[in-house]
Amino acid sequence: MNEFDQLYREVILDHYKNPRGHGVMEDADADAEGMNPLCGDEVTIYVRFGEDSDTIDEVKFSGRGCAISQAATSMLTEMVQGKKASEVAVLDKDELLDEIGIPLTPIRLKCAMLGLTTLKVALHKAKGTPLPQGLAGYDDLELS
Repeated sequence: MNEFDQLYREVILDHYKNPRGHGVMEDADADAEGMNPLCGDEVTIYVRFGEDSDTIDEVKFSGRGCAISQAATSMLTEMVQGKKASEVAVLDKDELLDEIGIPLTPIRLKCAMLGLTTLKVALHKAKGTPLPQGLAGYDDLELS
């Protein structure tokens, strides 16, 4: 393992042990639940919009699961803070994967994408933004 992989692993563990944006948001403007039944990861995303009703003023998540799913969702909350719903709706998964920084197996990829996919579903439900392209590729995820 090279020193960059080690650094990224430490960042992932820090986000897992000390998640950012973790908690339940009462009276959220948008929310959605997601689950990966393959490994039992669960995430609920809550969003509150700013005065313009489009900028993400606050985002929180609750749930449980593996280190990758929880750390990736923690990282995501920091990435999308202050962005417009329309920007986040088209956020490419590679941006989140770059933030994670280590190669993931196909199973772990689903873990890492659970938060992002669930956030996009929440934005779709609240704002009518487009659903993630290729959502069919996430057939193993349950979203509501």
